[in-house]
Amino acid sequence: MKILDKLIIKEFLKTYFFVVVMLILIVLVLDFTEKNDTYIRNAVPAGEIFKYMGNYGLYLNNLLTPITVFIAVIFITSKMAGRTEIIAILSSGVSFVRLLRPFLFAAAMIGAISFLLNGWVLPVATAGVTQFRIAYLDKGKASTDPNIHIKVGPDAYAYLNRFYKASNTGYYFTLEEIRDGQLLSKLSSDRIQWDTAKNVWRLENWRLRKILERGEEYTVGEKLDTILSITPSDFDLPENHHETLKLPELSRQIKVLEDRGADNVSFYRIERYVRFMSPFAALILTFIGVIMSARKTRGGSGFQIAMGFLLAFVYILLFILSRTFAEGGSPYPILSVWLPNIVFALTGLVLYKTVPR
Repeated sequence: MKILDKLIIKEFLKTYFFVVVMLILIVLVLDFTEKNDTYIRNAVPAGEIFKYMGNYGLYLNNLLTPITVFIAVIFITSKMAGRTEIIAILSSGVSFVRLLRPFLFAAAMIGAISFLLNGWVLPVATAGVTQFRIAYLDKGKASTDPNIHIKVGPDAYAYLNRFYKASNTGYYFTLEEIRDGQLLSKLSSDRIQWDTAKNVWRLENWRLRKILERGEEYTVGEKLDTILSITPSDFDLPENHHETLKLPELSRQIKVLEDRGADNVSFYRIERYVRFMSPFAALILTFIGVIMSARKTRGGSGFQIAMGFLLAFVYILLFILSRTFAEGGSPYPILSVWLPNIVFALTGLVLYKTVPR
């Protein structure tokens, strides 16, 4: 069986990479056609376009992995079944579980590569895609949004009317301390600037109001140096910042946000859950795909491939819905993230017990 194992693994991986390349090329061509007018209008250099397409291709590879794995395994298995090779293998005394071994081994290789890409390569590509869109596709838009709110501690909230990254300067800054719905203190300033030499924030024309048990305490001043748990980079983070961090950086960012008591830490936790969950999809979908297509049919492999597309899209849809539900405040986010794998693993076990092979 060693020769057969090598043959199955070779054919599986070869078909997988062929399907990946074809689907990515199709999507990239459509994406280029859609954005071509924008490229010409904004005079985007050809080198930057090719770099963007490479980064976007890596992103698509991760997104399309469930589809490509499922299609590859169904194509290979149905082709073997159509040539009665699976019947011959099982008739020789080989169990179906033993037949699954090379398929699952190849799927484990794909899952391991996917984990490495998700943890260290894809975040860099995602950051490149984001930077390209900001620099060329969203040209002319403001670099920072107005009315910035950020939680800097368990009971502390900062606000900026506008922050300018080029000069590390913000205007109309306030820092409020609120506990149990009661305002304890409010620090305001007309201007705030990051001092790169001292690594502190300098406030100009500041006003501090403290709410005491009896009355209030109000002080003012021209300049004040203060330390906050934020840096200029925190005011200019892209919406998908959690997707642009490598796995070690993501873990460190989660620790920083937890220390601040930030509300958006759940997005970073969920991203970490997803990166550990995604590689198992290749194993589960391979298991289902072999079971579904191991039986010889008169109509050939067309029906199995169509079912492969359908189930793969159902998996992706379920993954998107479960992630959205987790980010929306699910009481058990890790369970929500793992829901697609749990559902499809149970489906695979039911098919294994009920579908004739």
